[in-house]
Amino acid sequence: MRSETGFDPALYRRFPTQDARPEGEEEALRRIWCAPKGWEYLTVVNNNYVGIYYLGTAFLFFLLAGVLALLMRVQLAAPLMAVLPQATYNQVFTMHGTVMMFLFAVPMVEAAGVLLLPQMLSARDLPFPRLSAYAFWAYAVGGLAFFASLFVGLAPDGGWFMYPPLTSKAFSPGINTDFWLLGIGFIEISAIAGAIEIIVGVLRTRAPGMSLDKMPIFAWAMLVFAVMIVIAFPSVILATLLLEIERAFNWPFFDATRGGDPVLWQHLFWFFGHPEVYIIFLPAAGMMSMIIPTVAQTELVGYRLIVLAMVATGFISFGVWAHHMFATGLPPMTSGFFSAASMAVSVPAGIQVFAWIATFAAGKPRFNAPGLFAMGSVVVFVTGGLTGVMVALVPFDWQVHDTYFIVAHLHYVLIGGMVFPLFAAMYYWIPMVSRRPLSERWGRWVFALMFTGMNVAFMPMHLAGFMGMPRRVYTYLPGSGWDLPNLVSTLGAFLLAAGVLLFLLDLARNFRLAPSEGNAGNVYGAGTLEWLPTELYSTRSIPVVRSREPLWDDPQICDDVEQGRYFLPRSATGLRETIVTSPLLAEPQYVQIMPGPSVWPFAAALFTAGFFLALTVQAYTFGLASGVLGVLAVIRWLSDTDRPVAEHEVDIGAGIRVPTYVTGPQSHGWWAMVILMVVMGMIFAMALFGLAFLWGNQPDFWTAPPPFAEGLPIALGYLLVIAAAWGTRLLHRRGFDLAVAPALLAALAVPGLIWLDARAWLAILAPQSSGQAASVFALLALQAMVAGIALLMALYLGWRRLRGAVTARRNTTLDLTCLFLGYTGAQGLVGTLFARAIGA
Repeated sequence: MRSETGFDPALYRRFPTQDARPEGEEEALRRIWCAPKGWEYLTVVNNNYVGIYYLGTAFLFFLLAGVLALLMRVQLAAPLMAVLPQATYNQVFTMHGTVMMFLFAVPMVEAAGVLLLPQMLSARDLPFPRLSAYAFWAYAVGGLAFFASLFVGLAPDGGWFMYPPLTSKAFSPGINTDFWLLGIGFIEISAIAGAIEIIVGVLRTRAPGMSLDKMPIFAWAMLVFAVMIVIAFPSVILATLLLEIERAFNWPFFDATRGGDPVLWQHLFWFFGHPEVYIIFLPAAGMMSMIIPTVAQTELVGYRLIVLAMVATGFISFGVWAHHMFATGLPPMTSGFFSAASMAVSVPAGIQVFAWIATFAAGKPRFNAPGLFAMGSVVVFVTGGLTGVMVALVPFDWQVHDTYFIVAHLHYVLIGGMVFPLFAAMYYWIPMVSRRPLSERWGRWVFALMFTGMNVAFMPMHLAGFMGMPRRVYTYLPGSGWDLPNLVSTLGAFLLAAGVLLFLLDLARNFRLAPSEGNAGNVYGAGTLEWLPTELYSTRSIPVVRSREPLWDDPQICDDVEQGRYFLPRSATGLRETIVTSPLLAEPQYVQIMPGPSVWPFAAALFTAGFFLALTVQAYTFGLASGVLGVLAVIRWLSDTDRPVAEHEVDIGAGIRVPTYVTGPQSHGWWAMVILMVVMGMIFAMALFGLAFLWGNQPDFWTAPPPFAEGLPIALGYLLVIAAAWGTRLLHRRGFDLAVAPALLAALAVPGLIWLDARAWLAILAPQSSGQAASVFALLALQAMVAGIALLMALYLGWRRLRGAVTARRNTTLDLTCLFLGYTGAQGLVGTLFARAIGA
């Protein structure tokens, strides 16, 4: 295989013959990656601590949402129950769905990635540990504040998908809906931050030799998961922003009486909402593909097919969103396309299920707790998949749309595809972070209660749906035939809850966090790298990977790693470090200096949460102050993450020397910036889609845009901004002292271009006049937001240049600023021309 970086893979064979490293080097690693004390637990950035925080918080939201579900089931256990008033019930069912989807499912699997991926990839940590800490604290603070709205009667009550016009100001005048819109938008920003961390971590921090075809299947699943978040979540962020703007400023994006369209919300929401199901399923499937080979004590059958199936699932899932909208009157050809895509997406899922069954058949499966939950997951998920194929058929969907049949289908898919694999994963991986594993005997009881309770709770809902019971009703009349199915479902829900309660008791008995004492032992006999002996700094040395199951194929690897016979057995610079490797073949490229504990990510998360909370309660002065303080906290956090070290190159083992700093496309920061630009580009693309959708569906409200020729000078200005961004990079690389000036001037010029564009539109339209006007000014607002970020980055670049922190060799800040400034110019150029071209 051809080398990507010039390193000879044969060098890797030297390691097992090396002598053990001196004891002092291990002591130095312990000191550098020390455990927190006291208030330092708020500043910790180590993936093992942040991962445990993340998992614990996400599981707390699972329990809270479960309690809400039990309240609903008690209310529906019999006709005309009065446990919950109608208004309270509406808040409870909205919060149940919202918390499960937004505050439990995605954060839980993202947390598992933060905790497990560095160990699986044998990296010291993920490449942006402070970003992980910020993502967690933003999620925790924002999520708890959001859930607390339930206790003051301000919880949202429009359903977890918040369809307008029900959620418009006319029908929901209170701030309940605003809590959902701003709270969920904020939490999704946290999810995107975690996705950026995961993509860069999987592609750039793998152990040397771990090429893409040797990656653990969970790493593949998390990579596809994170890419899907980057593409899907911007749509719901845009949707929440548009509806909040409509409610706050009366811009009619979704008001059909003024040229808006409530169906636009459904398109924007379900472009996120249906891939969301697979965003949840794929990491859980990755966990299953790790657990089942260990349970069966054999290699996974069809590794490459499973990887292709995961990628195919991610791709096809973006073509099925409108199957939630068959009842809205879609054209027959459109309905046919989405119906076919909805059935096609079951094929890659089926490939994974058959691979798991074949792995069980090829090995000797053990009926331990992880094995039972894995087998139960296959049964429940396949049952949900079969009903999914049924609702993909348009005539059938018309009959069961918005009935309890859909509720049953959704829960079979999500519980079988995510909750059961999650419980299997907790039994399987808790020994990695706990002194004691969970009880196998108790685990069998937990599985029996949860599996029985799940089927008793949700199987009767199919029957209730066939009998016409609609979703979201808080009570019903006797004599409808719904009495018995609802009573049985309520009993099943409490049986399921009993299983979860027994799990909590087992957790309290046995879980003892031991982050500084290594793992409690590979109790199930797994073959992947997370079961190497570990400390807070991960493994004693970073091994060379030659197979997918290193611990099975190399009996000496644990001893060799613990004795420091592989890469980076000591801190080469006296700081926290990890090796950054090439994306395809995982060959060492440079040593990344890792940032240590810091209070600033925590502070930034608090101020960001304060900003969104203040907007919700309309305390704009407090919100502005919180926003400014949040920006200052981020700048302070960034200011000490790029400090120079004395060593330009270091020896990482086997005589291989690599640099301690790189710029350009090799840099992990460059990769993160490109991903961020994809996120911003998706928000912008969905906004363009919204404008085009309204043009096609509300032509009677359309006004001819300003003359195309008027936009050409503005477009030319944006071209000059792009030229200034790239010219700055070229000048700086040639050593010009004032090279940052063109970028700074271009960033200052962009607000003027936006003002010129806005003035041309205001001459013919007011934002409140029509859906077209609202969409055009939303595009301008997005451009203003991007321009503000670019200006902040340019000012930060100028400040660092004046301090001498940006040099010809150390110029990552300049590279990233110019990248984003170039994107700003490109977005402005496209938006200016598109808004004038459509409907002209």
